Amino acid sequence: MDNWVPLSNELYRLVWDKFYEHFNFKPSVHSSDWPSFSLPSPYITYKLTSYTDDDIDDLERKCVACLKAVTEPDEYLYALDWQHESFKYNPHLGPPSTISFYPDGDYYLFISKDFTWGYLGHPWEQTISIFGGDLIQQFEINSPKLFEEVVRSSE
Repeated sequence: MDNWVPLSNELYRLVWDKFYEHFNFKPSVHSSDWPSFSLPSPYITYKLTSYTDDDIDDLERKCVACLKAVTEPDEYLYALDWQHESFKYNPHLGPPSTISFYPDGDYYLFISKDFTWGYLGHPWEQTISIFGGDLIQQFEINSPKLFEEVVRSSE
């Protein structure tokens, strides 16, 4: 089994259409338009500040660990890269290499197939938003070094 399975054109359109509708997604580089998506409760949003390569490696390792904790070994989630190829991704089958967890120029989104939890990276606001109680709990247990400043939360 492959841990990165490209979405077909049809599934790509269906998933992105659902994301736009479900999260009222309005991508924008303008700070007056942020946040670019509406999140269900519970959620938490972290500001990303200066970082080192070690911080990015730490983020990648901890994100994979947290996603493994909330998925079954044979379960895939959506790994979406705005306006680029997107995938079904299984964190149990190997390290990430196709879409980064650090939003370095595009919206990078990791979301369950039923859209009940997810990890959303905003490239221009320089934030990571996490929603869904189980996923938030995993990130509280295994928090990346970059997650120091909370900018928004549902609580």
